[in-house]
Amino acid sequence: MGEIAGQKAEESDPRSGATEPRLPELGRRGGGWVAVQMTLIGVALAAGAAGPAWPPGSRRSLRVAAAPVALAGLVLLAGGGARLGRQLTVFPRPAATGTVRRDGAYGLVRHPMYGGVSLLLLAWALASSPAACPPWAATTVFLDAKRRREETWLLEQHADYAAYRRVVKKRLIPFVW
Repeated sequence: MGEIAGQKAEESDPRSGATEPRLPELGRRGGGWVAVQMTLIGVALAAGAAGPAWPPGSRRSLRVAAAPVALAGLVLLAGGGARLGRQLTVFPRPAATGTVRRDGAYGLVRHPMYGGVSLLLLAWALASSPAACPPWAATTVFLDAKRRREETWLLEQHADYAAYRRVVKKRLIPFVW
């Protein structure tokens, strides 16, 4: 994987028909993706803990706004994990014996756990410090790239995944993205 006849492998974007460069595997099961993700999450948490507080006039309203964002993140993360059951893995390469889930959170969004992590980090940034906002954004962009890598593997492993993507169009956040 990675190169075909000296050119970068490409995958098709079903929404636009355009192709985009295939993302690297970063290990047989995608362990490099997990390592970078954990590092980014750690940076976001540290930035919120060590960064300057929000201005006094906005702290209360930001914390109030953070509560439903955190709840939505927890629901997505827990709902996605519970539906995967024994096929749950930290790695982006799907379990060999897994199936495509279409129920619960997976009926609303294709990667609810990634969306849940993003929302939880956003809630942390809102409740803690503006310094947590850039690493939250970087983590979210990274999670979307990891999602694209995972979907390449899912398309290779499951003949019915392309049909699932046509039905469940949102990738990370239900009704939004």
